[in-house]
Amino acid sequence: MTSLSPIDAAALGWFLVCWTAFNWLVGHSRWKHRTLSHTMDGYRHAWMLAMRERPMRMVDTQIISGLQQGTAFFASTALLALGGGFAMLNATERVLELYADLPFSIAMTRGQWEAKVLGLMMIFAYTFFKFGWAYRLFNYCSILVGAVPHDTTPTPHALAMAEKAAAMNILAGRHFNQGQRALFFSIGFMSWFAGPLPFVAVTSCVTLVLTRRQFFSNALEAARTPTGENNQV
Repeated sequence: MTSLSPIDAAALGWFLVCWTAFNWLVGHSRWKHRTLSHTMDGYRHAWMLAMRERPMRMVDTQIISGLQQGTAFFASTALLALGGGFAMLNATERVLELYADLPFSIAMTRGQWEAKVLGLMMIFAYTFFKFGWAYRLFNYCSILVGAVPHDTTPTPHALAMAEKAAAMNILAGRHFNQGQRALFFSIGFMSWFAGPLPFVAVTSCVTLVLTRRQFFSNALEAARTPTGENNQV
């Protein structure tokens, strides 16, 4: 049974608190309507309503195809990272020898090393499932786009079908965001290999960066206004 030191346990607890709290803040809190993700959900909805009035939907299918390709890229990356975790487990002895020679290394047992690698692999597995499901949802969205009748007047049937396509698109985007968020937090988790203090510091930095991007970034300002004067994100 692998045991963690009190400071390692505290660092891991801080990581879980940061990740869980950020997910709650962006997805379930009363401030979620102020986020960049929620703002873009509004544009996804507007996109599907505008698509309803277009007789030719090549541009819409091209956009969805681009979203699928980006999602597939991240899913493949997560799967490769997961495979890298198995390679790290297979080379534990050699890695520990190299790790012990590093100037900033700390004492670590084989069990602690393997526990950290397995934790990282769990994050990558979660990430892969999120991206894989997002890819599938974008595929469903493309089917719904094809099912929306061309309608320049707001008939109930056409509006209902467009709403379904919008809901599917928004759901796909949320799962994609959750997968990407997990990748960002995996950076914090990887810093645990350098010790509990770097683990806490990097996790805090990742949380602050993600919070800024969701609530205070120029990207959010650009999405909320007709034009954005700055390109900084």
